Amino acid sequence: MRLLIVLGAPGSGKGTQAKLLAEYLGLVHLSTGDILRDEVRRETELGNQANQFMTAGELVPDALILDMIKAKLVLDSMTKGFIFDGFPRTVIQAKGLDRLADEVGARIDCAIDLVVDDEIVVKRLTARSGCSVCGAIYNDVWNPPRRAGFCDKDDSALIRRADDSELVVRNRLHVYRQQTKPLEEYYSHRALLVKVDGYGMTGQVLARILISLEASGTNDRTQV
Repeated sequence: MRLLIVLGAPGSGKGTQAKLLAEYLGLVHLSTGDILRDEVRRETELGNQANQFMTAGELVPDALILDMIKAKLVLDSMTKGFIFDGFPRTVIQAKGLDRLADEVGARIDCAIDLVVDDEIVVKRLTARSGCSVCGAIYNDVWNPPRRAGFCDKDDSALIRRADDSELVVRNRLHVYRQQTKPLEEYYSHRALLVKVDGYGMTGQVLARILISLEASGTNDRTQV
């Protein structure tokens, strides 16, 4: 079982690229946020434990997140592998993922780091809005809705996230850089880090990722 990791600052496009890569390589896309919400929705034992922290406004402990990921890997153990979207975020989480990979007989192929200039990220996120019903994402600059303020799919009102203000976005970027610099070094020392320019159209960025994976010997759609 192979594991790929997609890293990137908020607004770098890592979620979009992780989904496209998963489809192209025949892997399962795993977003820790999606896993967490699913566990809570289904009221599993792990979900109930996590919900206690969430309702108290606290971060869900790394150990609990890793237990959720392990349960998912074991449940889908017959798949070729997984792509992690924005996880791990710290060296502690990375080491926990290493131990988990050993437990389930998986290997980490590489960590793809999408590099996007901070000013571009600020422009992306401050111009972003989402459908209040279906969740479709729009951008006033790169992907505007046909009718301003309303979703193309269901005509519902578009809303902007409170944390997409410029001040908050810049602070999120600052925190991200602080957290992930050691993580980049961790994977770089293990010769697993692949840096890719994340600026451009979605297809252009995907092509760069695939070229980088091929150069590193990990772009094999037949690997298991």
